[in-house]
Amino acid sequence: MRRHTVPSIKAQLVAIWPRSLSMKLLATFYLGLVLGLSASMPLEDVTNEDGGVQDATLPDRCDGIEFDAITPDEKGNIIFFKGAHLWKTFHGPAQLSNELFKELDDNHPIGHVDAAFRMHNPDNPDDHDHVYLFQDDKVFSYYNQFLKSGYPKSIQDDFPEIPSHLDAAVECPKGECVANSVLFFKGHNVHVYDIDTKLVKIKTWSHLPVCTSVLRWLEHYYCFHGHNFTKFNPVSGEVSGDYPKDARNYFMKCPNFGHGNGHEIPKCSEVKIDAITTDDQGKKYFFAGRYYMRLDSHRDGLHSFLITKAWKELTNGVDAVFSYADKLYMMKDDKVYIFKSDAHNTLIEGYPKSIKEELGIDGHVDAAFLCDGNRNHTVHIIQGKNMYDVDLSATPRAVTGDSPLPLSDIDAALCGQDGVFLFKGPTYYHYETAFTLAFSRMAPMAHPITHAMMGCQE
Repeated sequence: MRRHTVPSIKAQLVAIWPRSLSMKLLATFYLGLVLGLSASMPLEDVTNEDGGVQDATLPDRCDGIEFDAITPDEKGNIIFFKGAHLWKTFHGPAQLSNELFKELDDNHPIGHVDAAFRMHNPDNPDDHDHVYLFQDDKVFSYYNQFLKSGYPKSIQDDFPEIPSHLDAAVECPKGECVANSVLFFKGHNVHVYDIDTKLVKIKTWSHLPVCTSVLRWLEHYYCFHGHNFTKFNPVSGEVSGDYPKDARNYFMKCPNFGHGNGHEIPKCSEVKIDAITTDDQGKKYFFAGRYYMRLDSHRDGLHSFLITKAWKELTNGVDAVFSYADKLYMMKDDKVYIFKSDAHNTLIEGYPKSIKEELGIDGHVDAAFLCDGNRNHTVHIIQGKNMYDVDLSATPRAVTGDSPLPLSDIDAALCGQDGVFLFKGPTYYHYETAFTLAFSRMAPMAHPITHAMMGCQE
């Protein structure tokens, strides 16, 4: 990206969101969108597997194999292990495990993996996000595929009271479990290991299939058995819903499974974002077409989903979205849908309503944003060449400010600690504050969206 007089969009978005995120997230997001895969299918970096020739000497997970272990790595890429091989991400060909984790061969001629998990221990950077691989009675700790000094160790040296020859393991952060924990599976027994106290509680979940691998993905827990998986509660082991399900429909891209159809990656001159927002829980969303992505889920990899996966009432995408008072206001055409920001994204009774009835503005909305979250009760609504201020604390709500803009046809808007960003097709504009935007009479320089930002074709 060429140098600009204002901070680059990359620098600004990294400042607004966690610094570990870069514009690679946008590239992953847009590539996921244009692939057009089903909402149930996770997306990752594009590989050359689909439509390619499978090496007959390598196992093919689309045949319906049973995995030995599954874990995300420190970058959120999901790694699937089977025998001496692994697959990195949700699609792509198999490779030998020792190509990434060469020390596994020091313990066996061909390094199999019994269980694997990624450590969640934010209070201890020495092992947080390290990948732990278990092989018979040994444990290996890796970061960026480098073996940590002192490993491999006896499992009991690192995890007292945890048995050898495990079936599966999975991280369970505090809030999802009582404390930051690791769940170790052997048969129907689950050894719940408290990371801080090193105490172990044993539970027996005979109702759950014997898991050969377990994955925590986007705050949900999946027990893999055969070529199927079963979703379960990490505290009680409870299974709710219609399970088991075939993993090939959800956790990999396979011919005749799922509903994927590839599409050509668009040119950067064709990029278009519909809405951007951050909810009151800190979850960060991008919307484009019928798809959305959660950017704060980078530890699980970046994936796009159909909007109807989370907000089933929004069958035709969104025009603008903003968050206020633990609710998401999602606008399409002349309607506003208000959802509780809960696990089920519950539509509030009586909605949708007209935007006029809810916000005092007639017709379609192009973009919307709040600054300073719930500390500021004013939502800024962009419609054509005007920006309207609406006081959300007032009843009834009505327009309190009307400012002409030097721009029109804005697609999306975002406000953060480094200012306001307006997106218009393949370009973006930066303003220091909403006040600056309201009183500006000349448009600032338009900065082009580039391949580095969204993975599009130059």
